[in-house]
Amino acid sequence: MTIKEFFSFKSNKFFWWNIIAMVVFILLMLFFIFKGLDFYTHHGEGVRVPNVKGMGVNEASLMLKNHDLVPVVSDSTYMEDKPAGTVLELTPEEDRLVKKGREIRLTINSLSVPLMAVPDVVENSSLREAQVKITASGFKLDSIQFIRGEKDWVYGIKYRGKTLMIGEKVPMGSSLVIVAGDGEEFVDTLRIETPQIVEDSVSSGDDPWF
Repeated sequence: MTIKEFFSFKSNKFFWWNIIAMVVFILLMLFFIFKGLDFYTHHGEGVRVPNVKGMGVNEASLMLKNHDLVPVVSDSTYMEDKPAGTVLELTPEEDRLVKKGREIRLTINSLSVPLMAVPDVVENSSLREAQVKITASGFKLDSIQFIRGEKDWVYGIKYRGKTLMIGEKVPMGSSLVIVAGDGEEFVDTLRIETPQIVEDSVSSGDDPWF
């Protein structure tokens, strides 16, 4: 058999039908495999992540569940100007197309105000230095209470009327009162008694002559 006769469809119909059948079988197998993968991975089925920023964590969780998404609180931070439990960030971000059942990680505003140590300014700082250190640490200054002592020398820090110890923690952003000297020193006044001068009475008139 020549090569021309071997590749001739008329001369080798059985062989070529087998080849065609194998090719069709392979194509069908590939088709069903890819279809099965699409079905398994829900290819083309997705939802857009709703914008839940600024919502309370409970409201945001309910909305995400209604979109067939799974809310997970993964982190928290503190922002003074935001209500506690407010959603600050979400991952993936809003308007992203994701698969149903995808976890959406939420960052919320802390439910409680974190505590922070007050700067050590007592008995080692001037009033000006203490004001700078306290405000730089995120605290507020309510007022200044002056007492007798060295002028503008810091003698204490108060929070809600309580004198704080070194290293004591109070809620972040709290208003503090600085206790500082007014410049008036304690001076003991010595009382000097003036002796009473008693004058002898002198009789009037001329001395007697003998």
